Amino acid sequence: MMITSLAHFLLFFTLFFISAHAATFLIKNECSYTVWAAASPGGGRRLDRGQSWTLNVPAGTTMARIWGRTKCNFDGSGRGHCQTGDCGGVLQCKGWGSPPNTLAEYALNQFGNKDFFDISLVDGFNIPMDFSPTSGGCRGIRCTADINGQCPKELRTGGGCQNPCTVFKTNEYCCTKGQGSCGPTRFSRFFKDRCPDAYSYPQDDPTSTFTCPAGTNYRVVFCPRGSPHFPLEMVGAMTE
Repeated sequence: MMITSLAHFLLFFTLFFISAHAATFLIKNECSYTVWAAASPGGGRRLDRGQSWTLNVPAGTTMARIWGRTKCNFDGSGRGHCQTGDCGGVLQCKGWGSPPNTLAEYALNQFGNKDFFDISLVDGFNIPMDFSPTSGGCRGIRCTADINGQCPKELRTGGGCQNPCTVFKTNEYCCTKGQGSCGPTRFSRFFKDRCPDAYSYPQDDPTSTFTCPAGTNYRVVFCPRGSPHFPLEMVGAMTE
């Protein structure tokens, strides 16, 4: 009987510890167009203007990301395709999305009982984004510049601004040869000048990673107030 009671106590303590350090993510679409939100882990959800989606993510989750997909068309079984951010042609994402896509990346309850989070443009840019804590007393980050409208001609693509690694496939832009094998380029500077808090190339860690105490909750907003609201048709026309 005492063993059973002890087992129950330990189970309760474990579940309490995990739940106390889990995080809630509120994902909201403030764009003038529909965004098909995607999350790994989490799946996917269609968000019309003003709609939101809440995710509960377990403590210890790593290599996680949230992004928006545009110009999607799914059938009744959840199969289809998106112009940007597509994840294997399904509504409920199991993996990561195809560039270009603005990324909210995070790892929960890591070294020093901290969450690590960032906005990354390493996979390019498609939608303005705000990624902010709603608790924990730490600062938020955002990338709301008109990157699609100002995108260098070499990186322009339908619905977004492509990353140079996908376009050129060289170590200069992809940093595939290990730490310290590459540095800033004119393309990464284009992204960094417009979104100083965001990752602009794969080894842009010092100025692009932020922390909050474990147990913090977060909000990811597509097209937050103050960001440019260009129609998707206009973005596509810029590539022609």
